[in-house]
Amino acid sequence: MTRAGTEFELTVDDVAHGGWCVGRHNGQVVFVRHALPGERVRVRVTESTSNLLRADAVEVLTASPDRVEAPCRFAGPGACGGCDWQHAAPEAQRRLKAKVVADQLRRIAGIEREVVVEELPGTPGGLGWRTRVRFAVDADGTPGLRRHRSHDIEPVDRCLIAHPGVTELGVTELPWPGVREVEAVAAAERADRAVVVTPTGAKLGTLPELKASSAVLRRFKGGRVQQVRGRRGVREIVGEREFRVGAGGFWQVHPAAARVFTEAILASLAPKPGETALDLYCGSGLFTAALAEAVGPEGRAMGVESGNDAVRDARYNLRDLEHVRIERHDVAAQMREWADVRADVVALDPPRAGAGAEVVRSIAGTRPRAVAYLSCDPATLARDLAEFDRVGYRLVDFRAFDAFPMTHHVEMLATLEPVNPARRHREARD
Repeated sequence: MTRAGTEFELTVDDVAHGGWCVGRHNGQVVFVRHALPGERVRVRVTESTSNLLRADAVEVLTASPDRVEAPCRFAGPGACGGCDWQHAAPEAQRRLKAKVVADQLRRIAGIEREVVVEELPGTPGGLGWRTRVRFAVDADGTPGLRRHRSHDIEPVDRCLIAHPGVTELGVTELPWPGVREVEAVAAAERADRAVVVTPTGAKLGTLPELKASSAVLRRFKGGRVQQVRGRRGVREIVGEREFRVGAGGFWQVHPAAARVFTEAILASLAPKPGETALDLYCGSGLFTAALAEAVGPEGRAMGVESGNDAVRDARYNLRDLEHVRIERHDVAAQMREWADVRADVVALDPPRAGAGAEVVRSIAGTRPRAVAYLSCDPATLARDLAEFDRVGYRLVDFRAFDAFPMTHHVEMLATLEPVNPARRHREARD
C-alpha cells in the first residue's frame, strides 16, 4: 500500500469535483491538487486508502498552457486551503468548473447539457471579491486560514480574495487571545463593517482593540449571541431596496451576486401580478422581496427560513410589503403544513446539502408553473434534479456563475417546468 509522503510522477487526465484533478498510478486512482489536466507532475501522497490516493503536485514537469503563477504566496501544497485554482487562468478556471458541473449532471441525473460558467462583473482578475471571510485562530492567538482537509492553521498576513473592506478591518494584523474564530464582514455597497468573534470557551477574555471605528464585536455566551459594541449587522443594497443582514448571517459573498442572481431568478420565473410565489430557504428576504414586488399587492409572496436572526431580518426588510409572509420553520416541515397551498412560482436556495426528496415532492405538490433552484453544489443539485424528474418536472434552462473565483465552488440556477402543463392547470383548478 502506498503510504503518505511517497512521491512519484504521473500524468493528470481530467478534472474532478472539489478542486481535484485525476490521474492513475499502478492502476490506482489518484486525486491531485495544484495540478491541471494534461500536465505531467511529481506528486506527494497526502492520504492513502484501499481505493484511492490523495496527493499534492509538488513539481510541474510538463505545464498546461492554462497554468499561471499563483498571485498569493500562501497558495500551494501544504499551505492555505481556501483557494483551489490560483494556478489556473481565470477563463480556464471557468472551463474546469463547467466540466465538473456537466459531469455531475450526466453521472447523477442523466442530464446531458453543455455548461458555460458566466463571469460575474467587477472582479476580472478573480481577486478582492469575498465580502465575508472567516479566519481561524491558533493557540497563540494568531489568525490564519485552515489548510486543505486539515484543522491546522496557516498564518496569513492578507487574503487576496478578500474584499478591500474586509482587508481594512485589519483582522490579520491583531492578536486574538482566547478566540477560536474571527469572521470579518464588509457590505458590498456601503461602508458597513462587522467583526464576529467566537471565543474558545465560556469567557472571551480581553478583546483586542480594532482599528476600524465601524467594527462590531460580538461574543457567544451560553448559546446566545450578545452585541458588545457597534452595529448588529451590515446593510446591503440591491436595486432600490436596502437589506439588513446580521453580522453572522448568510448573504452572497461576491459583491455582484445578489443583484445578478435576483435578476436571473426573475427572468427564470417571470412572476406575474396576482400570482402566489414561494421563496424557500429565504434568508434575509432577498428573493422574497423581488418576487413580492413582481406579483404586487394583489398577489402574495411566502418565505420560509429556519434561522431566528435571518427571519427577524427578513421581516424587518420586507415590513413595507403587506402581502409578504415570512415563516420561521424547517422547510420540509413548513411545506407539510402548506400541503393545500397552490403556488404559481417557487424559488429555492438551499444549503450545500440540497433540498432533498421530501422537499422536492412537496414543491411539486404545490403545482407551480415554474421552479427556480439556486445551488452551490453540483452533486446535490443533480440529485435533486433527478428527483424533480421523477415527480414530473423537467429541466428547461440552466445557468452557472463564477461567484467564487479561485475556488472550486460554482453557483448554478436550474429552471424547471411541469412535463405536462395541461395536467397542472387542471389539477390547480380542482
